Formats: sequence, C-alpha cells, structure tokens
Amino acid sequence: MTNDERRHLNDVAELGCAVCRRMGYEGTPAEIHHKRAGTGAGRRSSHYDAIPLCPEHHRGKTGIHGLGTKGFPKYWGFDEDDLLAETYAYLGKTKPKT
Repeated sequence: MTNDERRHLNDVAELGCAVCRRMGYEGTPAEIHHKRAGTGAGRRSSHYDAIPLCPEHHRGKTGIHGLGTKGFPKYWGFDEDDLLAETYAYLGKTKPKT
C-alpha cells in the first residue's frame, strides 16, 4: 500500500458510515469496505474504491456482506456506486483512474 492510498483510506474512514449518514446519524465510526460489485470472486477492488461503513452496515445482517451486492440495493434503495460517489463528494475529490 502506498502512502497516498493509506492517507486516502484514513480520510474515508474519518467521514463516518455512509449508510448511517444517509439516515441522519453523522460521524458513526466506520471501517473500510472495498467495493465488491464488478470484481471477480475473492478479488478486492482498488483502495480508491473504498466506502466507509460501520460494522453493522459492513458485516451485519443489514450490511453489504450480510445482504450481498444484489440484496443490499434492494434493501436500501442505493448501491455501492452511489455510496462511492458520495464518498468522493464529501472528500471534495474526484476518483482517480485505477
């Protein structure tokens, strides 16, 4: 991992959970979720495709890993791409080409 990737992931985590924020709960502690949709089985996307999610919305029953990449948007009405775009908007950055 490069220093730039490390800084980026720290900035992403400091935003707090993207799902909680949509529900009106600002600053919920977050861990890093690497976007799954569009990657092969067992493969992780770029560190620049990271989304901040709290443990429940990351690994819990209502989270991306609990519901899966197809079930998550059905349950919540938005997907990883929506959350990734919001993450970059909150960071005031544009996503680098990876």
